[in-house]
Amino acid sequence: MSLAKSRHAPPKAGVMLEALRGLGYSTATAIADVIDNSISARADQIDIFLSWSDSISTVIILDNGHGMAEQELDLAMRLGERNPLDKRAAHDLGRFGMGLKTASFSQCRRLTVASKKEGRTSCLRWDLDLLAASKDDDWHLFEGPEEGSEALLSPLHAQDHGTLVLWEKLDRVVTLGFGSQDFLDLVDKVERHLAMVFHRFLSGLRPRLQLNINGRAVAPRDPFLSAHAATWSSPVDRIAAEGGVVTVSCHVLPHKDRLKATDQELAAGPDGWTAQQGFYVYRNERLLVAGSWLGLGRGRTWTKEEACRLARIKLDIPNTADADWKIDIRKSTARPPLPIRERLTRLAEDTRERARRTFANRGQPIRSSGGVPLAQAWRAEHFSGEVRYRIDRDHPAVRAVLDDAGAIEAQVLAMLRVIEETIPVQRIWLDTTEARETPRTGFAGQAPKEVSEVLTVMYRDMVLRKGLSPALARERLLNTEPFNNHPELVAALPDEPCAQE
Repeated sequence: MSLAKSRHAPPKAGVMLEALRGLGYSTATAIADVIDNSISARADQIDIFLSWSDSISTVIILDNGHGMAEQELDLAMRLGERNPLDKRAAHDLGRFGMGLKTASFSQCRRLTVASKKEGRTSCLRWDLDLLAASKDDDWHLFEGPEEGSEALLSPLHAQDHGTLVLWEKLDRVVTLGFGSQDFLDLVDKVERHLAMVFHRFLSGLRPRLQLNINGRAVAPRDPFLSAHAATWSSPVDRIAAEGGVVTVSCHVLPHKDRLKATDQELAAGPDGWTAQQGFYVYRNERLLVAGSWLGLGRGRTWTKEEACRLARIKLDIPNTADADWKIDIRKSTARPPLPIRERLTRLAEDTRERARRTFANRGQPIRSSGGVPLAQAWRAEHFSGEVRYRIDRDHPAVRAVLDDAGAIEAQVLAMLRVIEETIPVQRIWLDTTEARETPRTGFAGQAPKEVSEVLTVMYRDMVLRKGLSPALARERLLNTEPFNNHPELVAALPDEPCAQE
């Protein structure tokens, strides 16, 4: 067999690196990619310094990992040195061998990496401006820091081992019109992002990682509010797949009304409640995808709906499943393999439905006492793919009026029907979408006096007209919407109600 003719066609260094700058990293995702290398190097402390100084602002990422000898650093600084198909250590967060370089180039024009191992420090540098000025278009990897930047490497000298990554010439960060306040806002964005991406490393009584930004510890941001008593969580489901076992646990967060302000902010995440719904895909406990329905759905792909904003599903994959899940170089997208898509769809359907119920009921459970279901004023009738909302004629407040209506019963029934047929469904939907919140119901936010006035009318009717004992009347009211939300007012009703007040 004859050998095919070929030509040597190496890419031009400067042109190639400029092209790699457009992979779509943000500053936060780029820093997270560098941190992955630190965690893979067994670092348990990482310090990030974002220093503002106009056009000479810098970013430093320093870890206390095992460090790299000169030859190891040389390989780490080369592009495409490691084959993404190679088997990786179970704890390795990398894959393509490109993250350090592509993430850094997306933010800066000069990347310097210094590493200390066994008492010896090595330092190499990429400089896109020097490559652009080069006449030979070759891949020139420079030794040592840029003249005048030596002091920026000093934090590494105080350590026995570790690695320091330095970004200079932040042309993709400090753009025209970018000021000190913009830089402070950027620091906040980076912190919020890292707090969620690495929250499982930062959590627990003995966290595996201490992460600091400008000297301030980053607190974990658990997107599932796992510690909250009102969060619903399913058992862990283990799914065997070709690339390795996938574990899934479904969660429905408490309604906003049941959360303190701090928990509301925590649950909203960097992009708000609605954007945070969906699957959270982790690889070796590092968050890859934060809130996505992963292209799943019945008939059409699910979109992010207000009604499903409380649904969040934790999904863990091993680093042996990267190819099956189509993990991209930025580690920001994932696509479930075909054999397990149906299983994931079923789990998501159940979680979405639970989230809808929690959202619609403002987190209030459908209470019952002694097996008696909650008496609700409205009920939904489903037929022929449609839904209509009807006032329940047996709700105690409605039944009391109908029983006493006498000659005007027909008019009362006609009035109820008019109300049912004129529910402003579209107005409610628009208000909910625009305000990103459900309208207030159930006397929410009303003064106790206003609730008590209605409650007293109902109580007098039950005791004085229908002959119920005060205890039984109070029990009925506790199982009647919306008084089930006000047990303290029901308990305060007198044993001998007056005929008129």
